[in-house]
Amino acid sequence: MSLQLKDLYDKFRDPATIKALAKLIGEEAKKLERPINVMEVCGGHTHTIMKYGLKQLLPESIEFIHGPGCPVCIMPKERIDHAYILAQQPDVILVTLGDMIKVPGSKGSLQDARSKGADVRFVYSPLDALKIAVENPDKTVIFFAIGFETTTPMTAALMDQAIERGLKNLLFHINHVTVPEVMKELIDSRDVHVDSYNNRIDAFIGPSHVSVIAGAKIYEPFPRAYHRPVVVSGFEPVDVMEGVLMLVKQFSEKRCELEVQYRRSVTYEGNLKAQAMINKYFEKRGLFKWRGLGNIPDSALKLRDEYAKFDAEKRYADILPKEEIEDHKLCICGDILRGMAKPTECQVFSTACKPSSPLGSCMVSSEGACAAYYKYGGVM
Repeated sequence: MSLQLKDLYDKFRDPATIKALAKLIGEEAKKLERPINVMEVCGGHTHTIMKYGLKQLLPESIEFIHGPGCPVCIMPKERIDHAYILAQQPDVILVTLGDMIKVPGSKGSLQDARSKGADVRFVYSPLDALKIAVENPDKTVIFFAIGFETTTPMTAALMDQAIERGLKNLLFHINHVTVPEVMKELIDSRDVHVDSYNNRIDAFIGPSHVSVIAGAKIYEPFPRAYHRPVVVSGFEPVDVMEGVLMLVKQFSEKRCELEVQYRRSVTYEGNLKAQAMINKYFEKRGLFKWRGLGNIPDSALKLRDEYAKFDAEKRYADILPKEEIEDHKLCICGDILRGMAKPTECQVFSTACKPSSPLGSCMVSSEGACAAYYKYGGVM
């Protein structure tokens, strides 16, 4: 019998296993000295928690709070405006990944730009931009790159291929962000945007796909320096429940450690070949503004100076605005991305703000917390 795709995930969605884990968590939670708040950093975890009703299976002493781990949700309007402006330049094809098409900046979304005649294309893989550049030698193809550590190697591979083939018409607008710096910001920052000293985070569930690339080692500082345990967990419901059980055990046994639940793919060191390719083309950006969180030091990447000829931000520097843009006044996406509020606490959630007419980024992106609550929280 040949292996089917569902064979790879079926047992990680098994209801009996999920309930058995819930029972174990409930027993372990009886030993807790106080309630604990667990932040799942990634939007993928948020959707699993909402889709499978995992919160309802846990005792009241364990609360999920949602983090900023959606690359579309955290993209500020300024960067989206860059994409919008670049797309409208003569003989430019702007290429990006799925959800970015719908996210509104201050001038409109890329979907709006396309309706006005701009050539905007979304792709499933960054390497698809290579084909578009080869097939359109008279056009300038700009890849608007987004994502965490998970997708950065693909952008690096695209750069590698562009150089190897001697392509002159493929440019990059880099918006890759990194996870540890924003986690640190959420628990150890006090500035005009984020006063994290009132945070409610007791522990983190770390995203496994990021860790496959960067390694579990990136979370070492959190138990050691910030006294927040981290469990790197997969995205299936059994993975998440086992990750929660591991965290609860740490609290009941008075441990504070970095542990890996997603042992089938995550190692301590991560993918060293991918890390080398990232380091070859990218370096840390001094500041990067996260939507709702403000400027976070060293939390994003940019092209190294030796690859400046591929950098769309430098090529089009004269027309790209640099002013900061405030979010919608009624939107509390910033508080939601910091784990300080739930989507249902927003006065415009499911009324003025819906997936069909989003005001905030957490509703726009299919990985956003507001979208998850809308889809799985009994609103629809």
